[in-house]
Amino acid sequence: MKKYSIFFVVLFLCQLTFGQNEIGGIITDGSNNKPLAGATVFVIEQNKGTVTNNNGNFRITGLPNGKFKIQASFLGYNNLIETVFLNNKPLKLDFVLRQTPIETQEIVVSGGYNSTQHDNAVKIDVLNLATSKNYGSPNFAEILTAVPGVDMISKGSGVSKPVIRGLSMNDILVLNNGVRFENYQYSDHHPMGIDEFGIEKVEIIKGPASLLYGSDAIGGVIDFVKEKPAPVGQVTGDYNLQLFSNSMGITNNLGVKGASKKVFGGIRFGMKSHEDYLQGEGDFVPNSRFNEASFKANAGFTSKTGTFKLFYDFNDQKLGLTEPEAVEQVTERGRKNEIWYQQFKNHLISSQNKLFLGNYKLEFNAAFQNTALIHFAGVDEIELEMSLRTLTYETKLYLPSAKNSEYIIGYQGLSQDNVNLNNRETILLPDANTQNYSVFGLLQQTFFDKLKLQSGLRYDYKVISTETTGVPADYSYRPGIDKNYGSFSGSIGGTYNYTEELLFRVNFAAAYRTPNLAELTSNGKHETRYELGNSGLIPQNAYESDFSIHYHSEHVTFDLAGFYNIINNYIFITPSNDSTPDGDEIYKYQQTNATLFGGEAGFHIHPKPIDWLHFQATFANVTGKQKSGDYLPFIPANKLHFEVWIEKEKLAFLHDAFIRLNTQTAFYQHNPAPDEEKTDGYSLVDIGVGAKLKAANQLISVGITLTNIFDKKYIDHLSTLKEVSFFNPGRNLTLTVKIPFGIR
Repeated sequence: MKKYSIFFVVLFLCQLTFGQNEIGGIITDGSNNKPLAGATVFVIEQNKGTVTNNNGNFRITGLPNGKFKIQASFLGYNNLIETVFLNNKPLKLDFVLRQTPIETQEIVVSGGYNSTQHDNAVKIDVLNLATSKNYGSPNFAEILTAVPGVDMISKGSGVSKPVIRGLSMNDILVLNNGVRFENYQYSDHHPMGIDEFGIEKVEIIKGPASLLYGSDAIGGVIDFVKEKPAPVGQVTGDYNLQLFSNSMGITNNLGVKGASKKVFGGIRFGMKSHEDYLQGEGDFVPNSRFNEASFKANAGFTSKTGTFKLFYDFNDQKLGLTEPEAVEQVTERGRKNEIWYQQFKNHLISSQNKLFLGNYKLEFNAAFQNTALIHFAGVDEIELEMSLRTLTYETKLYLPSAKNSEYIIGYQGLSQDNVNLNNRETILLPDANTQNYSVFGLLQQTFFDKLKLQSGLRYDYKVISTETTGVPADYSYRPGIDKNYGSFSGSIGGTYNYTEELLFRVNFAAAYRTPNLAELTSNGKHETRYELGNSGLIPQNAYESDFSIHYHSEHVTFDLAGFYNIINNYIFITPSNDSTPDGDEIYKYQQTNATLFGGEAGFHIHPKPIDWLHFQATFANVTGKQKSGDYLPFIPANKLHFEVWIEKEKLAFLHDAFIRLNTQTAFYQHNPAPDEEKTDGYSLVDIGVGAKLKAANQLISVGITLTNIFDKKYIDHLSTLKEVSFFNPGRNLTLTVKIPFGIR
């Protein structure tokens, strides 16, 4: 770590000569050639943007030499991305945007390069939270399920885990603005740990991404990308409020950000508070209450030398546990967490920096996070207390490249300590240290302006060491272990643009995941079950091929994707025939070869000339089987979504008014794992209306959403509340208000 810090400082102090570059131009409407006032122009690598004036003109100064991607965007219009080369002279760059009723491709950052969705050989779905109309649930993870192939394991509205194509927990890597998020993610009883406050979009890689991110990305990646800085010369902010009838819940957050030519920053506060929710037909679910508070801050500096960004995130979650003991004791509906709950306190500080060295770019990122986990049984009665401290760091060097090529080499590392605190009664995991080191290389090349190929190779080396826990005479005794693992991963894929509207994408990837601390060493009661690790586990190895077709025109989009994933030594937990001296059933970690296969399909129609109507449908299917023929656990049922919405840019005194009707059908899941039960299918209906109201030159967004209109009593196959015979939430009415503000 020390030598990389010295390297960074030396480079920063070097006396290098940079050009005086600026970009200027005009953005116009392609249908009438009129200038677009208020359009956004953003320099991706510099994290710097501006908006056009009343004449559609823009100007960005203080840019270094080199290769950059410039994005022009305006609500209701297609995005345009241009690659430019700056070399000591001003550049005139005009954009012609065309109106489109269907959202167009976005710049994505999770695929290794700053590229458009269509340019990346790895399929990356983008969920834009700024334009999403699916905010009818207090469960943030439920918003992600709008993407076909993405589901969630839930334990009520407060605790949920994402599922991508049948893989979850440590097979899915969650990133907080590019930083791998560590919060004991191995358990379905633990939350995702990231809220929606200050998040602009979510990027989802469906399929192995170990080449880019190492172990734990064997099933995919979910990256929560923070909002962009304010435009240069402006201070902006927003206040957001949501009220929920089902859980008597309230969610609100307030954010302010500003930017000058070189300095930018912002802060955001947020909170959530919910009572025990009501299941279908009105009965409350004991101890499903949860409360959260968060604070986020960021600051940065941009110049011709580079960009330097610092982020701090704090999140405090108190999450009720609907366990048999809690059900017996919680007899009245409430909001305050007092018994049988878990508390997560997470501090994350990260630094993201990029130096521009002529035709080279050097990126250096580092982050430290500390997650404190406490399990409460009775009032102020703590049964488990741990702290997970993680340092991550990476260096990437972008080599000289042409317009149609990219070359990256890099190094990544992780250092992590798990520490048990205050001699609590339960020691679920031992004190342990994990070290990981990796090197990788990526390349991308475009041929004939139609075929884009990407490939890469990576090597990782991991060491896990644990302390001895207990004494040999104890049932919970664990000797210390020292494990080391080394593994290669790689991928090759391509995107072929047959026409401007039609593209084909294919990718082959070899990925891996090492056993985690819980799988190797667990020996204790975790909520309702006693979990026993297996120190003999070996790494999982996955070999996936996927293929997809994408078609888009002005009024239609169509997507079809299929995948086949072979996983050798798949790790999972299952009940055994053994029990503890206290009579608790023991769940053991085991391994087997497995396959997962399936696909997703979706289309979006905006019929011409009915420019106020949209119709969208998606379908997702996945099957997971063990070598023995048994099915894998936590495989979601097939899901079918239909959505119809009507929108008008101007309706009397309303702006951007809409009404949305949504149905979701989950099919009968008749292929459960041996320790699961079959689950009946269900259909739900939601409706939402909303608009923007003008007040003092500001547009205030107001929306009302009614979910599960018919108050259906149902249970999802991935709900862990099946274990205690409770159902998913019933009817819920949500009021959403967003108030933006800003000054130049």
